[in-house]
Amino acid sequence: MKAAPRDIQGHIRSLDPKFRVVLIFGRDEGLVREYGQDIGKQIVEDLSDPFNVARPTMEQIKSQPSLLLDEVSALSMMGGRRLVRLEGATNDAKTAVQLALDDDAGDGLIVITAGDLATSSALRKLAEKHPCALSIACYSDDAGNVAALVRTMLDEAGLTATQDAVHYLVSHLGSDRQVTRRELEKLVLYMGTEGGQVSLEDAEACVGDSAALMLSHVAEATTGGDLGKLESSLERAYTAKESPIAILRIVENRLVRMHLARGIMEKERCGARQAIDKLRPPVFYKEKDALSNQLDRWSLAKINQALRILSEAEADCKSTGMPAETITARTCLRLARAAR
Repeated sequence: MKAAPRDIQGHIRSLDPKFRVVLIFGRDEGLVREYGQDIGKQIVEDLSDPFNVARPTMEQIKSQPSLLLDEVSALSMMGGRRLVRLEGATNDAKTAVQLALDDDAGDGLIVITAGDLATSSALRKLAEKHPCALSIACYSDDAGNVAALVRTMLDEAGLTATQDAVHYLVSHLGSDRQVTRRELEKLVLYMGTEGGQVSLEDAEACVGDSAALMLSHVAEATTGGDLGKLESSLERAYTAKESPIAILRIVENRLVRMHLARGIMEKERCGARQAIDKLRPPVFYKEKDALSNQLDRWSLAKINQALRILSEAEADCKSTGMPAETITARTCLRLARAAR
């Protein structure tokens, strides 16, 4: 069964007992890991419990496909349901998962986490079609999800935030759930235990030097045609061991926002600044001037072409064997020159 986006949080909070297998996959590794842990804890509170939690590897599954069924069917020595966690799964796990789904022995749960599986993936197809399996796709957080997470984590810590602070955090925290949580935890620690309101200055002090902000500089320099800034930003990103794929996606996210603004400009026959003001969630006010200037350089056709180039570059990073850092740098430079 394929989980609809609106139903995912319900499954994360309370999974239907009919499901024997849950497949969680997608680009956002942090979110995949978080959902896997949340569902696993519905079965076993301590995920490191050696008696109730089994963690076979892909190598073991490939050499012995029946192992997954054996583990989920085994009786718990300490009572309760057993949890089987298979991490980093590939299509090679399909046979083992099929065996586990075809046999209803035991009442354990198999939680499988994987990377970005294509729609043609045999493992993904199996989980989406079988009535006793649940497939959950995890894509990078959009601005709305980030804003909701910001408010939730601050509320749990007894904190509120000004509107400017929320806008700043949404603009600079990036799209990886794990990174976002780490940065927000840092902000909560910075604010202390007495509660209070997070100001723009507080937000800037905590995430101003974050990896997400570093990558946003790469994106801004790319779409702005600033070759000098782009070169220095890429160098800092690579020195900090940032993923080339993450860089491409940050640039892609910025161009998608620009595409939306350009669409508003053409549909409503308004200027760049008016279109930017209509974007939701709002653009951080300190960034409006730069984005407005850049929109004048990019037509819808040009943005569409740039998005295709980025998609091809990501595919090349994953499939050609060429250094991903080189592919990403060349792609950003190509787009920056086009912007000039």
